[in-house]
Amino acid sequence: MTLKKVMAVGMAAVMGLSVMTGCSKKDSADEQKKIGVVQLVEHDALDAAYKGFKEGLEEAGYKDGDKIKIEYKNAQNEQSNCQTIAQQFVTDECDLVLAIATPAAQAMANESKDIPILVTAVTDPKDAKLVKSNEKPGTNVSGTSDLTPVKKQMKLLKELVPDAKKVAMLYCSAESNSKFQIEIAKKEAKKLGMEPVEATVSESSEIRQVVESLKGKVDAIYSPTDNMIANGINTVSMVTNEAKIPFIVGEEGMCTGGGLATYGVNYYELGKQTAAQAVKILEGKAEPKDMAIEYQENADLIINEDTVKTLGIKIPEKLQKEAKMVKTQKNK
Repeated sequence: MTLKKVMAVGMAAVMGLSVMTGCSKKDSADEQKKIGVVQLVEHDALDAAYKGFKEGLEEAGYKDGDKIKIEYKNAQNEQSNCQTIAQQFVTDECDLVLAIATPAAQAMANESKDIPILVTAVTDPKDAKLVKSNEKPGTNVSGTSDLTPVKKQMKLLKELVPDAKKVAMLYCSAESNSKFQIEIAKKEAKKLGMEPVEATVSESSEIRQVVESLKGKVDAIYSPTDNMIANGINTVSMVTNEAKIPFIVGEEGMCTGGGLATYGVNYYELGKQTAAQAVKILEGKAEPKDMAIEYQENADLIINEDTVKTLGIKIPEKLQKEAKMVKTQKNK
């Protein structure tokens, strides 16, 4: 064999080895499941849900960068960003997507009917038209609901502000999850002898003006687990506390943001609950269409002691014994 032929055979062998090595790397990469996460906006509750989801997966043996690769995207409270992110996850052929909050979930569900989608921090997936029923979704969507005990929250408002006659219902008119909760709140308020007063915003820049307009017109304010209000909680509580208006909120993050009190779900645990569902899907043990929407059974009573002092409110002894007392923390 000539030197030229020897060199040609050698080069062919090297190229063959290179191709084989490349395929090996591709096969290895293909074994790593790709999980997309689209979160509507950054605030304590949604951040806690994502943290719980990620840590729940890790506890189950699915550590980011090992068996799975998580691609996290925050839509910065823009519906158009939710749509763009959802389209990207479809292009990337994600194996599973977690959508945090209703608008993010709706955007993702509109873009794909095939990729398994889990939602969390969505009050009523059926009402949001994500599933055919919460008991048997019948679509590529399942997950966990953050439906709070609105009835208990309104009763709490009456216990803390027994003389309240008019209660403002503060929420974003574009959030279907908020509308769903507000309808419940209105009915419960009327049962307790209080008149509900509409106070809606459509963008964050309106929050201060709307809350300011309530001074002298209402005896208390209520907000459900509304993403826009939660994101602007510091603005709301600054006005309400200065005006000495009790503000009952939908979840703990809004309470530590300056709200007076709530009965709220634990979003970190909700995220872990969603992670357990994800593991079943990743391991081929279940499909979203057959997985019922899950709820959190217990709700914690949270009271902000700084706000209590500011408002000069007396907390009934039975509530003091039950409550988790927190202090005001400014959003980062």
